[in-house]
Order: sequence, then C-alpha cells, then structure tokens
Amino acid sequence: MSILKIARMGHPVLLAKAAPVPDPSAPEIRRLIADMAETLLDAGGVGLAAPQVHVPLRVFIWRQAEGMVALVNPVLTALGPETEAAWEGCLSIPGLRGEVPRWRRLHFAGLDADGRAVEGEAEGIAARIMQHETDHLDGILYTMRMADLGRFGFNEELARAAAPAQNPA
Repeated sequence: MSILKIARMGHPVLLAKAAPVPDPSAPEIRRLIADMAETLLDAGGVGLAAPQVHVPLRVFIWRQAEGMVALVNPVLTALGPETEAAWEGCLSIPGLRGEVPRWRRLHFAGLDADGRAVEGEAEGIAARIMQHETDHLDGILYTMRMADLGRFGFNEELARAAAPAQNPA
C-alpha cells in the first residue's frame, strides 16, 4: 500500500466529473481503495474521494466505528426537505473550515469494494460525509455549497474566536 498525494483546491481534477467504475473488484480498484485508506489514516481525515488523489473515478471511502467503508458509483437521494448547516473541512482545502448546508437524511446506493450492491439510509455525520465525498465525484468543493462566506475561515482563527464563548469570564 502507498500514501497518495492529495490534490489541493485549484487542481483541475477536483473540478471535473469523475467517471463510473466499470468493475469495482478489479485489482487496480482494490489497490486504489487500499491506498486511499492508508492515505486517509495518514492525513487524519474522515472521508476521501478518488479525485482527491488524482484518480477521476466514482469511488470514495470514509471512516466509521466499524472501520473503513468504500462506496463505488454512489447515488444519493434526499429523504425529505430538511437540511442542516454544520462546519466542514476538507483534505483538499487544508487549514480552513466553512459552514455548509446539507440534507439531514438520505438514501444511498452503490457498490461495495467487492462489487456487491449496497444501499441504506444515513443521517447526521454519515450523511454529511457521503454528501461531501459525492460532491467531489461531481467536481464540487464544499466552498461552492456555502450560503454565507462570512462563515468561512482558518481553523486556528475559528478556534480562537470560539474560545471566549466557551470560557466566559
């Protein structure tokens, strides 16, 4: 396995729509998923899409309590009109965070790393991660979804601004 280079905001691979994966069980896709998992652990993130490692294919991984999960050729559908705004960061936009509105609940479908069909429902952080990573597959960065650029900043500054509110005198 290898740690892959992460594309940063401004690289064209992050703005292009990724191609479907014809065979998720192909050896090169299995290696890609394993390398993405090692890269994600090394970077300390919670999710990673193939375009972020310069591979324009429709696959992403994310960490959950049971370990790494891969979703290939994902399709997400909102389960109701409810959205919620929350702070997000991105390995392709290091050091910054922004508040992004996302569907609260969703249905997901796709293939797992063995090529088996999977589907289910997600809410909360899992739904947010899936939407964030699927956006990468469509050439969308979280900054493009922000409703208020006043809710965007460097991690250190946001933490410094939040500290007085958390520790009132």
